Amino acid sequence: MSLDAATLALVADELKATLLDAKIDKIFEPTRDEVLVTLRTRTDTHRLLLSARSGSARVCLTKESFENPLTPPGFCMLLRKHLTGGRLIDLRREPGDRIVYFDFRCTNEMGDLVTNTLAAELMGRYSNLVLVQSGRIIDALKRVDFEDSEVRQLLPGLPYTLPPKPNRPDFLETSAASIVAAACEKDLPVASALGKVVAGVGPIVVREAVCRALGETPALACDLGSAERSKLAAALDALKEEHAAGGTPTAVRLPQPDGTAKPVEFSFFTPRQYGTEAILTQYPTYSEMLEDYYATKDRAERLRQKSRELYKAVHNMHERAVRKQAARKEELAQSAKADTLRLYGELLQANLWAVHKGDRQVTVQNYYTGEDVTIRLDPRLGPNENAQKYFKDYKKKQTAHAMLQKLLVDGEAEIEYLGTVLYEVESAPGEAALNEIRAELKSQGYLKYYKQRDRKQKPADFLRYISSDGFEILVGRNNLQNDKLTLHTARGKDLWFHVQKAPGSHCVVMSHGEDIPDTTRQEAAELAVLHSSQNGGAKVAVDTTEVKNIWKANGAKPGMVLYNVYTTVYVTPRPGLEEQLKKH
Repeated sequence: MSLDAATLALVADELKATLLDAKIDKIFEPTRDEVLVTLRTRTDTHRLLLSARSGSARVCLTKESFENPLTPPGFCMLLRKHLTGGRLIDLRREPGDRIVYFDFRCTNEMGDLVTNTLAAELMGRYSNLVLVQSGRIIDALKRVDFEDSEVRQLLPGLPYTLPPKPNRPDFLETSAASIVAAACEKDLPVASALGKVVAGVGPIVVREAVCRALGETPALACDLGSAERSKLAAALDALKEEHAAGGTPTAVRLPQPDGTAKPVEFSFFTPRQYGTEAILTQYPTYSEMLEDYYATKDRAERLRQKSRELYKAVHNMHERAVRKQAARKEELAQSAKADTLRLYGELLQANLWAVHKGDRQVTVQNYYTGEDVTIRLDPRLGPNENAQKYFKDYKKKQTAHAMLQKLLVDGEAEIEYLGTVLYEVESAPGEAALNEIRAELKSQGYLKYYKQRDRKQKPADFLRYISSDGFEILVGRNNLQNDKLTLHTARGKDLWFHVQKAPGSHCVVMSHGEDIPDTTRQEAAELAVLHSSQNGGAKVAVDTTEVKNIWKANGAKPGMVLYNVYTTVYVTPRPGLEEQLKKH
């Protein structure tokens, strides 16, 4: 569901009432599609989020915390230059369109007062943020040149023009009777016909009007009688009146088979079209509704953007290691034929009299089996030289066989290690965790050009939980933390858990010398599954042993440990367990 013009009008009214005359304090650009502006009024501080992301474009106040890049992007620096210290003197919208204008009174480089306008265009995949002064574009978050669009360009110095509007009347400015009359000329289902003749509202609004007036009717708009048309017009008028009164910010969620509730719609009224199955949530403000509706989706998208480059690099390393391992196995299979080369050398030396320079092959008897053997020869070499060549190739294969066996062991360890790093990148909770992974890869020689930023970040602590029996359970966030937890923090009788033969975190129950109850063991095993690549699986194998049974081989990668005394349990994590045990 995207933000329609009717709901945006109420959002804009709400923001204007709250932010008018507020002064800009700070500006950030957490991701390439979002700008966060901190504004101070006489009594409060507000954080305004302007999102131009195609799937969740919006403007709203937010309480969410964001991880900002260490180096501000170019558009962020431009906004800071032109808007910092500016005062919001007006907030207006384009009638019938999804555009909101924020007018700021600012001081330019010469000390003169100027009005800079930040236009938030919230139009699906064409969403954008444009900074305008005196009708001309200073710059845009997403520049649009002549190759991108022949109709409208957004480039510095060009006049700011409005995007093309649909040739349909605005829902809020057109009488309900006119809307119904135009829709009834269409040979379409009623809701589809209404959507074709009016602009400014999303499908949920026209479906709601049909639901309230006609119920679940399969009728076509052109077949409606006068009584039905009157009911439909009355339903549209009721929705307009609700909008004029400020509406009720409401989000709709539908129950899923896994027990969760999926957000599907939001609007300015309480919908009836979803029946009793839907979960309706009403909010005090439109900002709270938008923030809650898009929260989970946006967090995942922000992290995906930040981790994309690192994920691609680690994924390529992993794929390269897998290909290299396959080539080594093939080479090992070839080196296993070394005994044949030695045999050919011996047979040639025993039959030098039968070989002449220039021969391409010779057939001799294998004195081990009594069978004839045909041996390929290099015609440029004499009989003894051909025999010595086979002996030399035999020694090479023997040496390669010994080397390849060691390389195969190292290759398997590397594949396993990069698999754990790949899992860590996919499950990293934020930029700080990604930086720790980058530093780890740099220390292992995988990222040659990564430089740690000057700003020092406090290392993240272990994830901490308290079992139902009161025992502390620690979980490592990455490979370096796994080593620290298992090899330095935990002690001999502490109990260690890890999913079997799969990437995951080390999980340790701190026993303090006491016997650990079965309930705590079960909960720790479930946490080990939840913090692994097997999260979501059923009856997952988890190895458990006392920490004293674990050791690290010389030269082993971070997080890679060995153990040979252990038991295996099979667990299926219970929903909500992690939140229940989390140490607050």
